[in-house]
Amino acid sequence: MEMREITYRQALNEALAEELERDQNVFLMGEEVAQYNGAYKISQGLLERFGPKRIIDAPIAEAGFAGIGIGAAMVGLRPIIEFMSFSFSLVAFDQVANNAPNMLTMSGGQFHCPIVFRGINGPAHQLGATHMHATENLYSNFAGLKVVVPSTPRDAKGLLKAAVRDDNPVLVMEVELLYGSKGLVEPPMPEFDLVLPLGKASVPREGNDLTILSYGRTVAYAHKAAEALEKEHGIHAEVVDLRSIKPLDTETIFASVAKTHRVVVAEQCRPFCGIASELTFQIQEHIFDELDAPVARVSMEEIPVPYSEVLEHAMLPSPEKIIAAGRKVCGV
Repeated sequence: MEMREITYRQALNEALAEELERDQNVFLMGEEVAQYNGAYKISQGLLERFGPKRIIDAPIAEAGFAGIGIGAAMVGLRPIIEFMSFSFSLVAFDQVANNAPNMLTMSGGQFHCPIVFRGINGPAHQLGATHMHATENLYSNFAGLKVVVPSTPRDAKGLLKAAVRDDNPVLVMEVELLYGSKGLVEPPMPEFDLVLPLGKASVPREGNDLTILSYGRTVAYAHKAAEALEKEHGIHAEVVDLRSIKPLDTETIFASVAKTHRVVVAEQCRPFCGIASELTFQIQEHIFDELDAPVARVSMEEIPVPYSEVLEHAMLPSPEKIIAAGRKVCGV
């Protein structure tokens, strides 16, 4: 099968179109998803193809349309609810964190809630503090929610399609700064269906000296850091792309740590109660004897995201910060 190079944005659009075509119970709802083709053009052309009953513009009322989506999921539909930003999902926090994940248990198994919440999450570029929240650690704390953060076009397509087919609430957290990035993805074909399993990490770069655990935007930083560490210091770093925050692929993580014995975690959220905190604890709880050095982490700073471009760059993760952390744990 010949692969094509498409953008992260195109991959998401293909995933939506294929799932809408495959299952008549799937529909998309959110702000500007229909007439405007999506604020980020993810739903480009879907209104013309599937009509206004399945591509639905919602008012600026996240709590309202998230709640409508949950009700629709309870009666057999498969809604995809787009948040223009997961920073705005906080307006619908009761629906996303309290209603959707608890529906199956609190109904005694009578109501499944097959709903997808998707949209941009985490830092972008000069959007200010209220538009730049990284919420993956927040939502991962709630039992019943699954959280995925794709870093490549292929992952974006395969994970979104898997999320739509899951019978549980899944949050697909996209990266705005990756929408224009390109990658190889299989073409749509009747005999091939690109569905990637939730809860399975990938190892896009192998190494023996250092493990860099990353996800979302920080995966590209991890690759740049690994290249620099090898070129300048002879350190061969292995890059593990978590892809799924919850469920977490501890098998792949532990196998990499057991091979390299040194770990840096690069996360796009803040360090306090962050993803790196959980990863570090699981590593020391289960395979502490494999570590030859303390785990290092590279996170956002514990401050609101500044609008200033210079200050924003200083407080966010970067390849340079990952390189410094890698050198420290390797004693270079």
